[in-house]
Amino acid sequence: MLSRIEGRVLGSLLEKERTTPDQYPLTLNALVAACNQSTSREPVMNVEADEADAAITSLKAQSLARLVHPSHGRSVTRFRQVADEHFGWTPPQAAVMAVLLVRGPQTVAELKTRSERQHTFASLDEVESALRSLSTGDEAFVVQLERQPGQKEPRWQQLLAEEAPMSEVRQQSGGGSAGAAATERLLDRIAELEARVDKLEAALGDLLS
Repeated sequence: MLSRIEGRVLGSLLEKERTTPDQYPLTLNALVAACNQSTSREPVMNVEADEADAAITSLKAQSLARLVHPSHGRSVTRFRQVADEHFGWTPPQAAVMAVLLVRGPQTVAELKTRSERQHTFASLDEVESALRSLSTGDEAFVVQLERQPGQKEPRWQQLLAEEAPMSEVRQQSGGGSAGAAATERLLDRIAELEARVDKLEAALGDLLS
């Protein structure tokens, strides 16, 4: 099993390959920034450059990442993930894994909304189909968790890397047993707003390019 930092690094590479292809592969500084984003990350982490570099070295040894040496006017080494090739993930599976690695356990609805920039799922059934395919076979990459008190839907969790303790996630989200239902509704609303912001940022980037 990957460490939390290795999981965050791999998830960030998977995500950025699909959401910011012009900046991909990532430099070390860009990778650290991606790992430590204050949005679209649960929990928010503070990964140092040397920790990200060590994680890349470990992922490379496991055939999950590669170094891209300077060429074509680029002056620094960059990093890319090859986990999708290594494990044979399809684009829908890779998108789901990316979200689960950087955001922790998610409902099917949350995965559909939060993976929109990486892969467009036409329905919740398509998301669930990708999850089911990842949960079967010789190696299971995800598992469906039991529905917790105050939650409307069960969540899915990735099995590739260590997860943050739930107490840390709750502390950052302001969750608690008394406000679990309200927190659930708030998270759904945040997911919807994040998708809208992502669309606006993408449109603005197109206008400025």
